[in-house]
Amino acid sequence: MKWVKVATLDDLWEGDMLDAKVEGEEVILIHREGGRIVCFQGMCPHQEILLADGNFDFVKGTITCSAHEWEFDMKDGRGRNPLGCKLFQYDVRLEGENIMVGVPTDGRLRRLRHSVEEEA
Repeated sequence: MKWVKVATLDDLWEGDMLDAKVEGEEVILIHREGGRIVCFQGMCPHQEILLADGNFDFVKGTITCSAHEWEFDMKDGRGRNPLGCKLFQYDVRLEGENIMVGVPTDGRLRRLRHSVEEEA
């Protein structure tokens, strides 16, 4: 796994999201209440619309695509509507104030369209 600095804690406050490009892929970083930071693929698996243009509801814990309202759980990227889809989730760690995203180097697909792709 290759670790890439994507932002700092000053760039991404708790209760906020940030879109970025990591190793050629669009990603979204979410700083959830309580301090946990998660990173998912930045494109909706339905029609590859930028999720950064969607709605982020920190109370419900959902990410909603702006195009067709596909909804994902902010905790783990699983589809809530529809079920059976999932966002690829990157590993995240902090190095001091730097937010580091782990990019798999095993050739694994980093953009999922269906949950079964993750198991392949």
